[in-house]
Amino acid sequence: MSTEVLARIGGATPLARLQSLRAAVPGRIVFTTSFGLEDQALAHLIFSNRLAIEVATLDTGRLFPSTYQLWQETEERYGVRIRAFYPDAVALAALVADAGINGFYYSKAARQACCEVRKVEPLGRALDGAAAWVTGLRADQSGQRGSVALAGFERNLIKVAPFFDWTRNQVADFCAAEAVPINPLHAQGYSSIGCEPCTRAIVAGEDERAGRWWWETDDARECGLHVDDDGRPRRKAA
Repeated sequence: MSTEVLARIGGATPLARLQSLRAAVPGRIVFTTSFGLEDQALAHLIFSNRLAIEVATLDTGRLFPSTYQLWQETEERYGVRIRAFYPDAVALAALVADAGINGFYYSKAARQACCEVRKVEPLGRALDGAAAWVTGLRADQSGQRGSVALAGFERNLIKVAPFFDWTRNQVADFCAAEAVPINPLHAQGYSSIGCEPCTRAIVAGEDERAGRWWWETDDARECGLHVDDDGRPRRKAA
């Protein structure tokens, strides 16, 4: 895909951006949802407008019970099935045998290995054969995501973030106005929701993703799903 395709992706609203993406890219488009606030807003736009964009999720096996309940509620609300991608059973068994069931608490390398098996490798299968990837990233979610743009290239795909320039409050207001189902944990201070053992509620003054891998002291905490073209976790632009 050329930069000319990127130039055709735009619009004043997330819906217009999704529609322009669908018109600009002839191939398969995949939206990967973790059922967070932005992802639920995107799912609502895709399902309500019957956009030809596949919706998939990465079931790590360690999600909150409320996330699974929201998954069911979302399917029932829109009359759809969301395709799940799971960790490779052999790789997962080897990981647990080596590090223990909760070994990710003891070193960053162990945590990253867990993310690799439970999330990154399944993502590769979810995106296999796709031409474009839709995500719920926003530029103001954390310092590490400050360089997020509407469209770019990543993993040899066009990657689009329709809510890139929205604030969290704007997304929350949209979900409320459209009666979009959301995770009840958001009301309990969980701004970013991932695997249950790796997520906590945040306190006043923390950025949205401070509750992810909360025991690590490194400010640059990502799971590896969102990387630069050279494979490194995406960082805030200088």
